[in-house]
Amino acid sequence: VQLQASGGGLVQAGGSLRLSCAASGLIFGINVMGWYRQAPGKQRELVATISDGGSTNYADSVKGRFSISRDNAKNTVYLEMNSLKSEDTAVYYCARLTYNSAYKLMVSDWGQGTQVTVSS
Repeated sequence: VQLQASGGGLVQAGGSLRLSCAASGLIFGINVMGWYRQAPGKQRELVATISDGGSTNYADSVKGRFSISRDNAKNTVYLEMNSLKSEDTAVYYCARLTYNSAYKLMVSDWGQGTQVTVSS
């Protein structure tokens, strides 16, 4: 499985960015996909997930500002980020998630990360 993230960059506070993650080596349409982020000195945290059926889940910190979507025909998952804040500055990673034996979602594969920097 390969996950190639792109779209990061430098943006002013209040601006927008759209991240993309192209997947290969898997049957994309049946997988739960997600975006995580890791800020300097902090643990990696979940940002959003999207199920094979299109159900979405967001961290409280990004609800109403970020939107995750997927295009199964293109094997790509997106993260639309609006009203960006300085605290959104982080390396963003896409991930493939699967359910473990306890029916808990776990990351099975990570992408390489893309830097998002929000200037205030």
